[in-house]
Amino acid sequence: MNQYEIRADFDRDTIVVYQAYNDAIAVPAVAAQRFVAPFSLNRMTWIKPSFRWLMQRSNWARKPGQERILAVRITRAGWEEALGQAVLTSPERRVYADANQWRAQFKHAHVHVQWDPEYSLRGAKLDHRSIQVGLSRHIIDRYVEDWTVDIRDLTPLVHKMSAHLRDGRVDRAKVLLPPEKTYPLTEGLAERIGAR
Repeated sequence: MNQYEIRADFDRDTIVVYQAYNDAIAVPAVAAQRFVAPFSLNRMTWIKPSFRWLMQRSNWARKPGQERILAVRITRAGWEEALGQAVLTSPERRVYADANQWRAQFKHAHVHVQWDPEYSLRGAKLDHRSIQVGLSRHIIDRYVEDWTVDIRDLTPLVHKMSAHLRDGRVDRAKVLLPPEKTYPLTEGLAERIGAR
């Protein structure tokens, strides 16, 4: 397995990304099937195609402000539009000639990408990485208005999986995992985000 590869739930036209929010943002978003107030278009929002990474980050929907887990299905065209504008959050040598080149690009970046450790269901760090994509206020309206196809509340599923894990029934939790497979990238996109 490539250490830097995108694994996601996707079909021919769409890809699922996950986010954790409080009730005030999640409830109206699910009702409207798009993000509406009090969701802010003026701050960066991070989208993640790895369900397990978000479970680790949100402590299975138990962290304050992250009690609701949303599966946001967006167009692959939008996802790839974001990746095509992405700049990594650090000056990785495998992508940039030097720190100055990275700094010049990062200063004007509308999309940030970082690769964080992936996690097992039990919360152990794995050897491969998981991508996080940060959408700035310069592009977030595209995410909200043009890319989003549907929004599902996965919180009940998350609670069920979490209960299985607490009871030591890892196999039962594993069966409920959303499907993820390697997402195909063009050579240009792979180079841009350091997925090689």
